[in-house]
Amino acid sequence: MAHPSRIFRGKIQNGKICLELRADFAALIQKLDGLDVELILRKLRRKRSLSQNAWYWSCIVPLLAEHCGYDEEEMHEALKMRFLRNHTDTQLPSVRSTTSLDTREFTEYAESCRRLAAEMGVVIPDPGMAA
Repeated sequence: MAHPSRIFRGKIQNGKICLELRADFAALIQKLDGLDVELILRKLRRKRSLSQNAWYWSCIVPLLAEHCGYDEEEMHEALKMRFLRNHTDTQLPSVRSTTSLDTREFTEYAESCRRLAAEMGVVIPDPGMAA
């Protein structure tokens, strides 16, 4: 039988954990009573924002794709291969998905794409400036 699992969020204040959904956490603890559990505590990473993703797919990808003669999915894959490779020293590199990037990482990725576009003579409008 599968046991429930959830991700809970909160803050550390004065050395104590203050959970957002404390009652739900307590209920889950009750359900898991007597079982071995795993607890992971880490700093919350904010995923890329919807506006970042919209700018990437409405400006960066189509403008570069048109310039390079790629369709948009090919351009997206080429940009990921260029800027999001995990292993560059192996024959089979792995590439991160843009969905795994937090807001800071996605900003850096988009700016790398934008610099590449500028080197190719392609002007990418600022976020919010695209129509």
